[in-house]
Amino acid sequence: MPAPLSVIIPTLNAGDALEPCLQALAPGVAAQLIREVIVVDGGSTDRTILPAFQSGARVICSAPGRGRQLRTGGVNAKGDFFLFLHADTFLEESWAQDLLHHLETAPDKAAAFSLAYRSTSRHARWLEKRANQRSRFFGLPYGDQGLFISRALYEEIGGFPDQPLMEDVSLVRKIGKSRLSVLGSRAFTSADKYERDGWRKRAYSNALLITRYFLGASPEKLAAEYT
Repeated sequence: MPAPLSVIIPTLNAGDALEPCLQALAPGVAAQLIREVIVVDGGSTDRTILPAFQSGARVICSAPGRGRQLRTGGVNAKGDFFLFLHADTFLEESWAQDLLHHLETAPDKAAAFSLAYRSTSRHARWLEKRANQRSRFFGLPYGDQGLFISRALYEEIGGFPDQPLMEDVSLVRKIGKSRLSVLGSRAFTSADKYERDGWRKRAYSNALLITRYFLGASPEKLAAEYT
């Protein structure tokens, strides 16, 4: 049988971030878990797609917009299971073993990884703890934690919406807490925006954005304010 997993990564001027993201997929290749890697590029003008081609990934060009790019990846994927990853995120080495165990014990459930920031700041540890508590207690992981989901469940809930922001929140709300697990392996993601703006200021700004989204603000309006 072919390997079951399609890995889907949206990119837009990801710079050097994509290379470690792709390299971290090696355990999944060794475990014969990964069938294909799809990089959906939204029109990068830097070297983003070079490591994608060098790694043997399938590159698809798309109009920009992460929701749209993720949706395009899902439409073109061949696997029975999908793993959606952000380009500035790379997975801990144990991720493939964790995912194989999940496939054996709860293949009907979606899954995200535990969040970790690539920063030595004590504020990073504080925010990681909050984010992982939110993920487990409320079933609300964000896209930088990665998302594993079966094709059947993905298609049942309609896939990623074509919207410029909060596409990850929209999808996991449709999945629901009872159909989502948080794995022990970590997804290491960029801390650049937090270190630029200040950890607490950025965290509270993001919390305000998602609150407004839950109260009905349009993703388009929120995206226009998001930097």
